[in-house]
Amino acid sequence: MKTAKWFAAVGLTVLSVGALAACGNAKSASNTTYSYVYSSDPDTLDYLLSNRAATSDITSNVIDGLLESDKYGNLVPSLAEDWTVSKDGLTYTYKLRKDAKWYTADGEEYAKVKAQDFVTGIKHAVEKKSEALYLVQNSIKGLDAYVKGETKDFSTVGVKAVDDYTVEYTLSQPESFWNSKTTMGILFPVNEEFLKSQGDKFGTTGKISTLLYNGPFVLKNMTAKSVIEMAKNQNYWDKKNVSLETIKLSYYDGQDQDSLIRNFTEGAYTVATLFPNSSNYASAEKKYKNDINYSPQDGTTYYYNFNFNRIAYSHTSKTADAQKEATKKAVLNKDFRQALNFAFDRTSFAAQTNGKDGASKILRNSLVPPTFVQIGDKDFGTVVDEKIAALGDEWSGLNTADAQDGLYNPTKAKAEFAKAKEALQVEGVQFPIHLDVPVDQTDTNLVQQVSSLKQSVESALGTDNVVLDLQQMSPDDYDSSTYYAQTAAQKDYDFSMSGWSPDYQDPSTYLDIFDPDKGGMLQNIGLEAGQNKDIVSQLGLDEYQKLLNDANNETLDVTKRYEKYAAAQAWLTDSSITLPAISRGGRPTVQRTVPFTRANALVGTKGDSTNYKLLQVQNEIFTSKEYKAAYKKYQEEKAKSNAKAQEELAKHVK
Repeated sequence: MKTAKWFAAVGLTVLSVGALAACGNAKSASNTTYSYVYSSDPDTLDYLLSNRAATSDITSNVIDGLLESDKYGNLVPSLAEDWTVSKDGLTYTYKLRKDAKWYTADGEEYAKVKAQDFVTGIKHAVEKKSEALYLVQNSIKGLDAYVKGETKDFSTVGVKAVDDYTVEYTLSQPESFWNSKTTMGILFPVNEEFLKSQGDKFGTTGKISTLLYNGPFVLKNMTAKSVIEMAKNQNYWDKKNVSLETIKLSYYDGQDQDSLIRNFTEGAYTVATLFPNSSNYASAEKKYKNDINYSPQDGTTYYYNFNFNRIAYSHTSKTADAQKEATKKAVLNKDFRQALNFAFDRTSFAAQTNGKDGASKILRNSLVPPTFVQIGDKDFGTVVDEKIAALGDEWSGLNTADAQDGLYNPTKAKAEFAKAKEALQVEGVQFPIHLDVPVDQTDTNLVQQVSSLKQSVESALGTDNVVLDLQQMSPDDYDSSTYYAQTAAQKDYDFSMSGWSPDYQDPSTYLDIFDPDKGGMLQNIGLEAGQNKDIVSQLGLDEYQKLLNDANNETLDVTKRYEKYAAAQAWLTDSSITLPAISRGGRPTVQRTVPFTRANALVGTKGDSTNYKLLQVQNEIFTSKEYKAAYKKYQEEKAKSNAKAQEELAKHVK
């Protein structure tokens, strides 16, 4: 999952704002209190094991790693005061600050943060089979062999405590983006003595005493489906850069959309998202006509994916085994998947959140954002468009740029479906094909979005050919069928939305999630890593893996590396295994937060809309005019800051 973070679809319009508020009252509102709404309770606070946004949205605020992001997206020192990189790009040495300490939830000093804490963190992640191992398993020298049991000696793994305040990583091959990985939980430290004292209770949700804290905030209260509260760590090594004293996160299930702006108006909320299709939007728009802002799109991509090996059927409209088999055969047919891709009216889908006028502001057409990296004088998406044109006439003239729907085309949808139907009928498949689509029945916005998807697909292809059966269920059932299902066999759907945010600054952070041997999102498409070889072959994922390996092996020439990843993205688009739809960001909001003050990076957990260290709040509403001026100034400052940061990188090579 900004993990990469894996996001649940539920409440995505709330989370994407990154600045909603919780219960409170106007009298207590201040510029040192930030209120927020969260939509998914974490199943663990063990940041070394979880790769889900529900966990890192919390833990990234209470635990520091080696580096963090500043407000311009640059990596800057955190627990590491400085670092060096060997000339061959294989050894990274970090010098730790000596004033960083671990504290209990009660604010009592426990121990100093030392280099061994980082070694312990990796070892713990391996022993507990972390979801995030894929991030480092093939990066750190010797780690893959240790994970696989080929060696029992952890000293052969390339992470060393050279002394109390020097930690060294030796890589298997150069990774120009290694430093950006240090903002992910799996590379955070943990105190070995405390870890042993907690045993399996370490990071238990709701029990704030099962964690130690070395970050800007400390957990003070955590009650499932109710509230999460954090307070400023008064002993924090960098407390001068933390302006907030308290953070309040209250559970929000998405039912009462108007409650957000209503309570903002009363002075209780720090920020509120607006829902243009809600009953009271007109009055809110009139009241705040000069105060509504749209934030830029970020690196998180929300997409629909198929379940290619569905086993669980607790939530289904299928009435016979023949229907189950028909769906399985249909989703394995590329023309069928392409037909749905072209039949998906993303503008209508986005309008359920943003309204007609704001719909285009969140549209996304590819898993990797088109501007994520540059390839020479072209952005990544432009090169993808060039490469996909050679994969079939249906892709002629494709434009995968953000903020427009480059894929919706009912004519192409019908043409691809005709090819699919002909082939499937030869296999004895009976129509219509029924696709079970899960939806949290309490999330008004999600219900509207999925209903829009159903309407556009069935309208383009005909209900005699395809029917989307919406499976409305309780939040708990929805989570257990999708987001928190622990195995591919537990994924109970045919077609579902997921979200992915990048872990590090390289296209592989998106594209590797479907690597058939190690992909972090394989379970969401019904597969287990290294298994289901027959389905992998039918989907062509073995061919996709070759494209990924070819790109990954290009470690020296970044331009060639990105070009090869563009070919992999082109393949993924053509395969229509995923149907990208929207991004985070771009939502209409009113706010008392000062824009562009928080850490801001496309990658990692230390620079997104749920990180509060640098965030500033003011008592007055930030107007649209002020926002535009601030954005212009920010863009100018960012360009200069990024250029300077690039120049500084050379100084770390020794």
